[in-house]
Amino acid sequence: MGDTESQTPVGSTLPLRKGDDGEAVADLQRRLAGIGFAADDPPGVFGDATVAAVLSFQADRGLPADGECTAQTWSAIVEAGFRLGSRLLYRKTPMQRGDDVAELQQRLSRLGFDTGRVDGIFGDQTVTALMDFQRNTGLLADGIFGRRSLDELERFSIRAGASNLVTPLRERLAVAGGAADLHDRRVAVAEPGGFATGASAVCRALREAGAAAVLSFSHPDPSRQAAEANATGVDCLIGLALVPEVRTCTTAYYRGFRYESAASRRLAELVQAELPAALGLDDGGTVGMALAILRETRMPAVEIQLGAPELVIPRTAELARVVVSALTAWVCAAWE
Repeated sequence: MGDTESQTPVGSTLPLRKGDDGEAVADLQRRLAGIGFAADDPPGVFGDATVAAVLSFQADRGLPADGECTAQTWSAIVEAGFRLGSRLLYRKTPMQRGDDVAELQQRLSRLGFDTGRVDGIFGDQTVTALMDFQRNTGLLADGIFGRRSLDELERFSIRAGASNLVTPLRERLAVAGGAADLHDRRVAVAEPGGFATGASAVCRALREAGAAAVLSFSHPDPSRQAAEANATGVDCLIGLALVPEVRTCTTAYYRGFRYESAASRRLAELVQAELPAALGLDDGGTVGMALAILRETRMPAVEIQLGAPELVIPRTAELARVVVSALTAWVCAAWE
């Protein structure tokens, strides 16, 4: 069991797309085949079959499906290649990510050790849950997942049997645990730039509705937005994104690694039930995705993806009204 993560020159040639060729494409094809998304194109040729394989992988992982291997898609492919036990897992900077981390989180959560969201990121809450597990099984509680911890996890899982994840229960209790309105809730509103008017309208409406605190983040890097929300300890995050090339309204919530945030999904459903009609947009539905703003936040989060800016921008008051209405229903309803 090692802890060296695979590096490849492909990272410097991204994005890869249809018509590209060479060793970087061959590397991509090998990795896709290794995780169950084989392409029948000749090795090193990014043809229709490779496009189809990338599209299938993106859809499976809750990523924007465009058939191109962007940096986000490449990172997800690398993460998918890790299996539990193939490397040491421990807290480092940058944090380790991968399917092995997600499997560890799922298995610990089923045993009652709260890792937080199953996001495939080996962060502080996962370390704490692992150390609790190690103490309970008589191991040195060092927060390092190696061979002895893996062996004990296998034995303990067999003894305990299957059970539900503890994480969704914790998330639901956090939503239901406050007052039946927005007065003790801390809400973050995030946008990547270009929609400050929408974010300002939502923040203003939330303050008028009595939210305990309203924080606004504007940054093109969604990971930076997620980190700022985590650092301030808000109860939920509302992301706003203009998508000029479509005429739909879609609300995304976190889904990934055979896990989804039920609290985030319910909030997305409440937003989506009213917002398309209020803005005059086609209903794009709710969709589970593993976007960074949804995956890396530790609290329930949704991203509202809005097309046709020429329709949306003059109706920011309606956008704000619907968001406040959805959040109010979310915190007071018995939705489970």
